[in-house]
Amino acid sequence: MTDEKKSVPSVSVSYSRNGTSTKANALGMRPMQERAYERRGEQYLLIKSPPASGKSRALMFIALDKLHNQGLKQAIIVVPEKSIGASFHDEPLTKFGFWADWTVAPKWNLCDAPGNDNGGKVNSVGAFLGGDDKVLVCTHATFRFAVDKFGVEAFDDRLIAVDEFHHVSANPDNKLGIHLGEFIARDKVHIVAMTGSYFRGDAEAVLAPRDEAKFDTVTYTYYEQLNGYEYLKRLDIGYFFYSGSYADDILNVLDPAEKTIIHIPSVNSRESTKDKIKEVEHIIEELGAWQGPDPATGFQLVKTPAGRVLKIADLVDDDSAKRDRVSAALKDPAQKNNRDHVDIIIALGMAKEGFDWIWCEHALTVGYRSSLTEIVQIIGRATRDAPGKTRARFSNLIAQPDAADEAVSEAVNDTLKAIAASLLMEQVLAPRFEFKPKNPTSGPVEGFDYGDGGYDPNKCNVGFNGDTGQFQIEIKGLTEPKSKEAARICQEDLNEVVAAFVQDKTAIERGLFDEELVPEDLTVVRMGKIIKDKYPELDEEDQEAVRQHAIAALNLTQQAKKIALEGGAGGDPEQGANTALIDGVRRFAMDVRELDIDLIDRINPFGEAYAILAKTMSEDSLKQVQAAISAKRTSLTPGEAKELALRAFKFKKERGRLPSISSTDAWEKRMAEGAAAFVRFKDEGRYD
Repeated sequence: MTDEKKSVPSVSVSYSRNGTSTKANALGMRPMQERAYERRGEQYLLIKSPPASGKSRALMFIALDKLHNQGLKQAIIVVPEKSIGASFHDEPLTKFGFWADWTVAPKWNLCDAPGNDNGGKVNSVGAFLGGDDKVLVCTHATFRFAVDKFGVEAFDDRLIAVDEFHHVSANPDNKLGIHLGEFIARDKVHIVAMTGSYFRGDAEAVLAPRDEAKFDTVTYTYYEQLNGYEYLKRLDIGYFFYSGSYADDILNVLDPAEKTIIHIPSVNSRESTKDKIKEVEHIIEELGAWQGPDPATGFQLVKTPAGRVLKIADLVDDDSAKRDRVSAALKDPAQKNNRDHVDIIIALGMAKEGFDWIWCEHALTVGYRSSLTEIVQIIGRATRDAPGKTRARFSNLIAQPDAADEAVSEAVNDTLKAIAASLLMEQVLAPRFEFKPKNPTSGPVEGFDYGDGGYDPNKCNVGFNGDTGQFQIEIKGLTEPKSKEAARICQEDLNEVVAAFVQDKTAIERGLFDEELVPEDLTVVRMGKIIKDKYPELDEEDQEAVRQHAIAALNLTQQAKKIALEGGAGGDPEQGANTALIDGVRRFAMDVRELDIDLIDRINPFGEAYAILAKTMSEDSLKQVQAAISAKRTSLTPGEAKELALRAFKFKKERGRLPSISSTDAWEKRMAEGAAAFVRFKDEGRYD
């Protein structure tokens, strides 16, 4: 990499490689599968687990138990696209210690059958429902049409397993979401939902809150998965900027020696040259001299200047015969463990979720993708464990905003989205946070390491459990969730709250570029509004508990990263276990007089992201982004004024006086401004 500006990863995480996530128990189950199997008796089960953690096989174990021991008639496995149906082919599970094998009659794996989803395949579902066979696999689309045709009651007493659950949404336009709501209302099926995304549907809820509350959740984190690998010990994630055509700049981030999947931009995107075939040709030219296609696989052979011949799989070619041949060569089971089978895969809409190439070391994506979910799925292509693969990375190549370009606002949006994605990935890749209020009865919990001095009853402690990858952090003044649902959100869904916050345009724009920002405007007011909108069924105290837990998780990760980047946490990331994040959180907790929620609210969650942006983007482009955002800055909205007025009222109850407009404390001054604006808006009739 020659251009230092382009080589700053925004996230770099290392793991201890203790081998646990790849080891099987006596029944042939890996840790995630064992955890899911323990909940096999639940009627509604949601499994949240990273790519490559073995969700497909976990479902086989659960489905077999439901068919043999729980009285269900049949199991229907529903996958988003035909290629993923291959994950549910026969498996000799008894060979590894389980009490039954997984078998699917070839005629009932409709993903392998010719024809479209709304035709003979729907009739096949009908024939299956009326027969004695036990397992059927079909696409989301086939299943939707089948429910439309036969009605929800035709599926009574059956297991419906939905793979890649984040494709579903509670939006009235999403038929699968509607059908699932109907199944839950009828309450005569079992549902197992699986997702590798950690936050569902991006901005859109998957299910209505009352339906979601019925699901028991099994969560297996990225931290547990990667920490338990045998080989992979480091993952880097970065966004990189280019000017001109991306194909001219691609070798700044593409290392031909790394096994790479390149996702070129959609032809409708700003980054596209509108000629995808020429883009592929240009990438091949940049890599070396074309030697022609391999007659056996259809891979393009390219000789690098160093004399090495690269095998490149082109999945962009419009000639379906050529593309299908290449695709078949990639799926050849005989080559699954052959590292030298292919070197680089170039794709457009393919090679994302469910695509299994364990040797992939680098997922390189050009242009911002439509959703954070898609980015998590693409990163998952590179996080497989494989012999000799110690490092993996994801790179997002983005066009730099250019003052002369009319589409500057679009470029700014892409930049902000890339930052949001990296902030969220930091959260997803970190150990799990469990926050506890510090009070006189607080004490140590078995299994947690509290650092060199052990547990200190006189201060806020930070404990870490290396086996479960869990932080336990004591915070003074922390509000605890009261209801079961709020407790579930704080335990299971903080990443969803963080995703909603970092995707909020107002929050990220102000957090990065508002020099007069009072951090509480984001951490208290903006995050408070997002939680009220996302969880309207929670009461105010529970909403505040969720807000505090989410902002604590986000800001503690950011502060730990800051300390690690400054070298304050010590340790070489290449040496054994990664203690940088753990040490960083501990250091931050030790460096402050007391770890309390007010202190955490006073930190701008986007401060570290700006520091990285300043290193990766040219000064002119950074100014351009700042100017584009400053031009849109607005004063307080009535909603923000109302929220600040409520905070001012709380302040008065606690302190016995109203916040002062002349206070030297920026947050107190902001509350006073908000209260005054609220009175003004009320007099103007804005709240009528």
